[in-house]
Amino acid sequence: MSAKVALLTYSMYGHIDKLADSIEEGLKASGATVSRFQFPETLAPEVLQKMHAPPKSSIQVLTDPTVLKDYDGFLLGFPTRYGRTPAQVSTFFDMTGGLWQTGGLYGKFAGIFTSTASQHGGHETTALTTIPFLAHHGIIFVPLGFTHPNLTDNTEITGGSAWGASTVAGGDGSRIPTAKELEIAVGQGKSFGAIVNQYVAGATTSK
Repeated sequence: MSAKVALLTYSMYGHIDKLADSIEEGLKASGATVSRFQFPETLAPEVLQKMHAPPKSSIQVLTDPTVLKDYDGFLLGFPTRYGRTPAQVSTFFDMTGGLWQTGGLYGKFAGIFTSTASQHGGHETTALTTIPFLAHHGIIFVPLGFTHPNLTDNTEITGGSAWGASTVAGGDGSRIPTAKELEIAVGQGKSFGAIVNQYVAGATTSK
């Protein structure tokens, strides 16, 4: 029985969506079953227009957090906002009170990937400041670790850390994820999927 993983993202300018495509590739390579969702937008259309944000992707918007109960794990992707989750993601997290009361997400797994405007703009702190949400739900955080050689490659600026895959988007968002960053994302999908698959297989055998 393969693990069921929800790939839940917020992407305003497409950088996270590109990373998520590679994450999904890695998850599927691990044998996991993947469902793609995006966090609901909280900004008004006229605000997004002024920000020159492109139209949203056709990925299903997840408005009901209880859907997450159906999955063994989640890979959460979103850009940093001052070193933490953006408001769109925080708003969704605040909607999970009912799940917290019932322990609906207890014992599930989660990983995080992100994007930043600069090399030192929050690759690690964005994951770090999301962990309290996971801890309160009893969700097990699965870091990437230094499991991919690109994480120690200093020949060029490359996103990614022990906390998870990431990309440096640039101050104006013009820098797209590089081949090395996408390779790290594939690696995170593979490693996360393998860990959750192993747990699901063990849990099934012990029944």
